[in-house]
Amino acid sequence: MTQIAVLPGDGIGPEVTAAAVRVLDAAHPGLTFVEAPVGASAICSAGEPLPAETVRICSESAAILFGAVGGPGYDDRKPHERPEAAILGLRKHFNLYANVRPARVFPGMEARSPLRSELVAGMDLVFVRELTGGLYFGEKTLTHEHGHEVARDVLIYQDDEIERVVRFAFLLARMRRKHLTSVDKNNVLLSSQLWRRVVIDVAYDYPDVTLEHMLVDNAAMQLVRDPRAFDVIVTENMFGDILSDEAAMITGTIGTAASAALSGAPDGGGFGLYEPISGTAPDIAGKKLANPVGAILSAAMLARFSLGDEAGAAAIERAVAETLVAGPRTRDLDRDGGASTDAVTDGIVARISAVAA
Repeated sequence: MTQIAVLPGDGIGPEVTAAAVRVLDAAHPGLTFVEAPVGASAICSAGEPLPAETVRICSESAAILFGAVGGPGYDDRKPHERPEAAILGLRKHFNLYANVRPARVFPGMEARSPLRSELVAGMDLVFVRELTGGLYFGEKTLTHEHGHEVARDVLIYQDDEIERVVRFAFLLARMRRKHLTSVDKNNVLLSSQLWRRVVIDVAYDYPDVTLEHMLVDNAAMQLVRDPRAFDVIVTENMFGDILSDEAAMITGTIGTAASAALSGAPDGGGFGLYEPISGTAPDIAGKKLANPVGAILSAAMLARFSLGDEAGAAAIERAVAETLVAGPRTRDLDRDGGASTDAVTDGIVARISAVAA
C-alpha cells in the first residue's frame, strides 16, 4: 500500500491535516497514513523541530501532507532551533526546489475578493516559486561594527538552480494556457540579471509557450489591476513568497490557498510536500473554526503530482468548488457565522462519495 507521511505540526495544523486525510482517503482509497511530529510539537516531544525519525518516515513515503509550524516562546532561539526550521530542513533534505501555489477564484465566490467581482471572475493562475535558494538559504550574519549592529543576508543563485525551476514552470505552462511570466528585479540585482538570462536561454526549448518578463514591483501592481491576465508566474524564493500571498488574498481568503513543494517534473509520480499556506493561526487553534480548504486542495495536488491520480484530484477540486458555493463554509467566507472545520469537511467528503457511489 502507498504510504503518506502526515506531519500535522502546530496551531490549526492538526485540524486541517485531519480534514485533508479524510478527503484524500475518500478520493483515493487504499492509502496508508503515518503521522510524525514536526515543529514546536516535535521540540516538546523530541527536543528538536525535525527529528530524525520524522525524516525517516517521510523518506519511506510517497509524499508528505504537512500542516503548519510555529508557536510563541521561540523567538530568542537560533534559527535552526525554531519550529520553522523544520519546513526549511525538509525542503533542503528532499530537494524540493519547485513550489507550486495556485490562486483561483471559484465560480460564485467572486464577491469574497477585496477587488471588484468583474476584475477577479475567472481568475486562475499558478505561481512556481524557486524554493531552495536565494535569501532564505544564504549565509546570515549579525555583527557589531564601529558601534553599530550590522545584519547581512546573502542572496545566492547558481544558473543550474534557476534553470531547473524555470523548466518546471515552462512544462506547467505547456499543460495550462501556454503563457509564462517571469518575475525578477533585473534593473537592480545581479541575481535577477542572471535569472533573466537563464530564462531567455531556456525559452528557446519551449517555442509554444509565450514568455514575458516583469519586474517584481510591477508584478505586484498588475496582480491587483488585472489578475486574470496571468497564467503561470515563475520567480525566485522571496519574491514568490510575497506575491503568492498577495494573490491568495485576492481570491478572498488565505484559508483556501494550497501549496506543493516538488522535486521533479509536474507530470505526476514525483515526491512532494503539500501544505496550506494559512499558517498556524494560534488565535483559533483547537476551536474547529479553521478553513480546511487550503489543506484539502493541497491534498488534491498530492493526488495529481505524487500519485498520478488526475481523476482523484479533479474529484476533490470539484467537490470543493460545489461546497464553497452551496455551503457549508467557515466563518472567513460566511459573514453570517460560518460552519465548523468538520462540517465543511463533511460536505466535501459527501460530494466525493456521492459521485463515487
